[in-house]
Amino acid sequence: MMHAKRFLMIGVLLAMFSVIFGAFGAHLLKNTLSAARFETFSTAVDYQFWQALGLMVVGITGFKLNSKSWRLAGYSLLAGTLIFSGSLYLLIATDTGWLGSITPIGGILMIIGWALFAWSLRTLRIEQ
Repeated sequence: MMHAKRFLMIGVLLAMFSVIFGAFGAHLLKNTLSAARFETFSTAVDYQFWQALGLMVVGITGFKLNSKSWRLAGYSLLAGTLIFSGSLYLLIATDTGWLGSITPIGGILMIIGWALFAWSLRTLRIEQ
């Protein structure tokens, strides 16, 4: 149950920060970044938000499910989000292009997280 609550809370916080970052980008960065860099920033915000929602779903299911694959799914989604969006935020902030080569690692971790979550759902029993 501890992991479920943790994933739910982290998902909520990631969602909150994606709204903050999105507003910051729309109001302060849109006119200062190139179109390509602003698109990169928007991609980071979008992925962060969707993965935050996913992490909340993982957290909610954790009140009924607590398998190793479920926990690994949550941590993979979290790590993937931090690496994917984080590397893009750092790329924008530092204008360091090589950070873009780290981004796919985050994407792979997110894919692994979703696959593990799907695998863990096979044992979920929903009462009617």
